[in-house]
Amino acid sequence: MSQSALDVASPQAQALRRRAIVSCAVGNFFELFDFVLYGFFAVPISQSFFPAGNDALALLQTFITFGVGFLFRPLGAVILGAYGDRHGRRAALVVTIGLMALATGCTGLVPTYGQVGLLAPLLLLICRCGQGFSTGGEWGGAAAFLVEYAEPGKRGLTGSWQQFSTQIGATAASLSAFLLAHNLAPEAFSAWGWRVPFLLGFLLGPIGYYLRTRVSETPAFERTAERHNIARAPLQEALASHGKRIVQAFFLSIIGIVGNYVMIVFMPTYAIRTLHLSADEGLLAATLTNLWIMILTPFSGALSDRVGRRPMIGACGVLFMLLAYPLYIWVGNGTFFHLMSAMLVVGVLEALYTGPICVILSELFPTRVRYTALSLSYGFSVAIFGGFAPFAAQWLISSTGNPISPAYLVIAAGAMSAIAIWTMEEVANVPLE
Repeated sequence: MSQSALDVASPQAQALRRRAIVSCAVGNFFELFDFVLYGFFAVPISQSFFPAGNDALALLQTFITFGVGFLFRPLGAVILGAYGDRHGRRAALVVTIGLMALATGCTGLVPTYGQVGLLAPLLLLICRCGQGFSTGGEWGGAAAFLVEYAEPGKRGLTGSWQQFSTQIGATAASLSAFLLAHNLAPEAFSAWGWRVPFLLGFLLGPIGYYLRTRVSETPAFERTAERHNIARAPLQEALASHGKRIVQAFFLSIIGIVGNYVMIVFMPTYAIRTLHLSADEGLLAATLTNLWIMILTPFSGALSDRVGRRPMIGACGVLFMLLAYPLYIWVGNGTFFHLMSAMLVVGVLEALYTGPICVILSELFPTRVRYTALSLSYGFSVAIFGGFAPFAAQWLISSTGNPISPAYLVIAAGAMSAIAIWTMEEVANVPLE
């Protein structure tokens, strides 16, 4: 008997579901740990791969390289999303984790600008593009995978484990950066210390690969395959039949992306360059914030099963619009206490998004094009509004001299997502097929 025919409440189905959640979560952890490391090591990377003499320019160049990697996320979303809709979610997720491990390991081995000149930033860029391509297929596949395994009425909670595991990865990335910055001399941290987590991510990747090869395909995809209802051209079908929802998904995704990359990932650099706090203080604040979001995310996902998806995302957008500017003013007091307290507030707002985002995007689209459609909408959103958000924030500060200016990015993002949610109908617990 295929798992698609199993009673969703049977012990066998429950065991399959637990195994699927664990394999997906472990893989997500490795993927996001590897991908976000770059943002937390922006300062030492800028010192290693770009010419010395202008620290501000080197930092901007580092953030541009960070952003270019995001441009490859839509490409990964299109290619790996179509592969996942044609051949299964598991098959695509096995590919993504292998690609990420390879690109991450190579990042930790790239020689410095002082050793090979311009070849250093070029090699770094290639590695970053490989990470972006892999993550473009990972995020949507993991979201669809978990939601399609969920029991009816518990999709929000089950889908939230995707973001929960990515927050573990982000927390581990910022924690590793904090521990290295705190325990190594600044010269050692800049010279070789930042490379250690990249190499560790490469070594741990095979564990996620192994787990994913041992899990079964989702029941929803199996039912689609059994009915011979597989889409031959998922991208064309998604654009032709679900274009409006792809646009809505693109815009509703913006606030969580900008909130994360401007208010959390960028904050260690902001703390060092603008507030003149130490590197370990900025990284500790980011680590504790990611841990806080991780704790809150399953509760937020479960709450969305009760109140719906729209109120959660809508509240996130409106509250970020109202609070981003005051929070930056508060942080501007320049102490660790002000930074940490502001970021804990940010964590609450971000959790309103991380809990329901996977399930709302999955419920917008039918099974035959779900992987492609949600990967495409989220991939383009994070490429445009996430990848270059740290660069835009740093550029605004450098060009205007106003340390509060990054708040304007968050306010604009909150407005766009709030409007997108307002145009949508509630999709909580609609049939997946």
